[in-house]
Amino acid sequence: MTKNGSANPSRKMRRRGSIDVVDAKVAVDLATAQTYSENVFLFIPNLIGYTRIILAGLSLHFMSYHPKYCTLAYVISCLLDAVDGQAARALGQTSKFGAVLDMVTDRCTTSCLLCYLSSAYPNYAMVFQFLIALDFASHYMHMYSSLVTGSRSHKLVTSEVSRILWYYYNDSRTLFFMCAGNELFFVSLYLMKWVDTPIGLGVYSQLLANLTWPELVAIPSAFVCVGKNIINLVQLWKASKILVGVDLAERAHAREVQAKKE
Repeated sequence: MTKNGSANPSRKMRRRGSIDVVDAKVAVDLATAQTYSENVFLFIPNLIGYTRIILAGLSLHFMSYHPKYCTLAYVISCLLDAVDGQAARALGQTSKFGAVLDMVTDRCTTSCLLCYLSSAYPNYAMVFQFLIALDFASHYMHMYSSLVTGSRSHKLVTSEVSRILWYYYNDSRTLFFMCAGNELFFVSLYLMKWVDTPIGLGVYSQLLANLTWPELVAIPSAFVCVGKNIINLVQLWKASKILVGVDLAERAHAREVQAKKE
């Protein structure tokens, strides 16, 4: 502790990989003693993150009886996902808390919508439940594998680890397109339960005669959704291999240490 009672950030620092790891008690003391001028909780990108959570909550409130308000709140919340990262970099306010807040908000928001779709489309409930499980599992394991290998961010994936994940995370346009298209498909499925008026494209093709506009949007966005979940599978598999590799390395090191003692 310093003279004024705040935690000393140089206390109990240890190296692991490419990052400094702070003792948990020191981290709690630092967060408690932070000043208004340097309060990570009040960083602009994190305030945007809280706004996203409020909008997501509003969309859930309206989901069962007011599709217009629900869709508006949900879409704005998703679009703000592209704003907070840019604000963080522009203002020099990137933070680990903000990165995790962003990921958790994404996972929870999408999962809540999928839970509703499970009840709206009971015959496909198992599919939606699988998508929820895959989304959570792949991102949790990817985040954990990033931490144990000393990475500063889960988005710092090299092409040697996975070319697919490298292109997905390092090209902001690809990341936005895949995430937006995935959410657009789920929102389209939601609106299909509320909109039943054909848009009148029968003059162009008989196949389009009875299509509503949510169905029309759902067709192309379905391919993006499939691609996004293939990436989730790749992410899950690569994270699993990384964790197994770390296990093997640690076991080999333990045997070396034991052999030297003997």
